[in-house]
Amino acid sequence: MKSLRLLAHAALAAAVLLPLATAAQDFPHKPIRLLIPFPPGGGTDTVSRVVATALTEQMKWQVVPENRPGAAGNLAIAQAAQAAPDGYTIVMGQTDNMGLGPHLYPNAGYDTLKSFVPIIQVSETPLAIVSSAASGGQGKIANVADMIAKGKSQAGVTWATAGNGSLGHLYGEQLKALAGINLLQVHYKGAAPAMTDVMGGQVDVAILSVVSVLPLVKGGKLTPVAVTTSKRSPALPDTPTVAEQGIKGADTGTWLGLFAPVGTPPAVVARLNAAIDKMLQMPDVREKLLAAGSIPAGGSSDAFAKFLAVDYPKWGQVVKAAGVKLSP
Repeated sequence: MKSLRLLAHAALAAAVLLPLATAAQDFPHKPIRLLIPFPPGGGTDTVSRVVATALTEQMKWQVVPENRPGAAGNLAIAQAAQAAPDGYTIVMGQTDNMGLGPHLYPNAGYDTLKSFVPIIQVSETPLAIVSSAASGGQGKIANVADMIAKGKSQAGVTWATAGNGSLGHLYGEQLKALAGINLLQVHYKGAAPAMTDVMGGQVDVAILSVVSVLPLVKGGKLTPVAVTTSKRSPALPDTPTVAEQGIKGADTGTWLGLFAPVGTPPAVVARLNAAIDKMLQMPDVREKLLAAGSIPAGGSSDAFAKFLAVDYPKWGQVVKAAGVKLSP
């Protein structure tokens, strides 16, 4: 009798698990929607399309990128959180929306750690602090020491960002506290107007992604003061990090990663992870990402989840300390 019960339990377990295993084995049998939280042409869009193209060409999957901008990148994330948890809707999250969004917006429409299953970290892009290449004399900010000296003066240092509540804004608050400087935030609606005013001398420095500033640095219009990651950027190998120049504990960058709605079968997540991790190791894919100023990542979904478990509350503490709250 006991043996019969055991056999019945085993049969029931097999009946439950078999459809899940079959679904994962057959995945994908229809197009995968890759939601992109920002308009075409930006860094997140560029990386997302490299991934979509590589999966389509190398894995013969049909991956359809869809730009869904709005609400500072939160709109696409909230839509992905409500999608069917079957692996056919995934989203390219990044620091500004997954790391900062729910801390900044009371009604973001999602919880980074509860609404999603992390698939894989795709890349990391350093932020760069830049100044005008045209300025000279005592007002020139060529390195972090110059910036701190200006920041300790009565006038302080003016700090341009790509937007109120952006990673550059919160990084500035963190740097201000660590260095003990007078840092005056100047927020713009995007990277382009911020860089224009730095080049024109209206503000001292800007904090933007390497992807954004690289063409103007190469063109001799902007001077790279520092990069914000723990290691130098391959795109700006001669530019020291903030830590190398004496400010410890302020290492960060804009990470990009793929997420699926919570409840997506683990076998499907594992299949997505394996395919994308393999793709990120391909030389041509790595070259495309590096050329755009992004550093390829990869690894397991568990490793990405552990990273988020530390990174997400860290930015919550920075937001709380800065007292920043925004409305959608």
